[in-house]
Amino acid sequence: MAKLYFHYSTMNAGKSTMLLQASYNYQERGMRVLLLLAAFDNRAGQGLIGSRIGLQAPAVVFHLDTNLFDLVKEANGEGEPIACVFVDESNFMTREHVWQLARVVDCLGIPVMAYGLRTDFKGRLFPSSEELMAIADELREVRTICHCGRKATMVVRLDAQGKVLTEGAQIMVGGNESYVSLCRMHWDEAVNGPFRCDPAS
Repeated sequence: MAKLYFHYSTMNAGKSTMLLQASYNYQERGMRVLLLLAAFDNRAGQGLIGSRIGLQAPAVVFHLDTNLFDLVKEANGEGEPIACVFVDESNFMTREHVWQLARVVDCLGIPVMAYGLRTDFKGRLFPSSEELMAIADELREVRTICHCGRKATMVVRLDAQGKVLTEGAQIMVGGNESYVSLCRMHWDEAVNGPFRCDPAS
């Protein structure tokens, strides 16, 4: 039975690498896949999903007003049926996109695997991530670590001088030069300033 999967994490956890590996596994078995990417995410090149370890694959780009259900349905009718849909940086989608992908699963019987961030640099859920957390059939955390060794669950945004930013647009495309993954404690310290835990409190 087809399902909607949400693989979530902070930055630099290897989400794109996992997506590309899973996609390759399908293709190695002669199955057709459809990779989707927001049009404004051109870090690896226009219409390319890239990972930090150098893997790349072409993707179909979508815009904020693209109907993903219609896009997948049309692509599915062209030649070999689509065995799975993969979405990189699903945090760049809208809530409507999430429901369109849910209908791909429910009406077309095609599994969808979305990979993206759960929260932004302010510690708030992305709208699409919130929707995925609510309606996805399966949630899978992709783990990475903070510099202290704890599990990283948050991300900070940096300016050109490496200073932590606390204001700005929720979505800004960037990589290691703009974002650092931290555990909750070190994110709190980076955003709100140093603090000391009082054992007596």
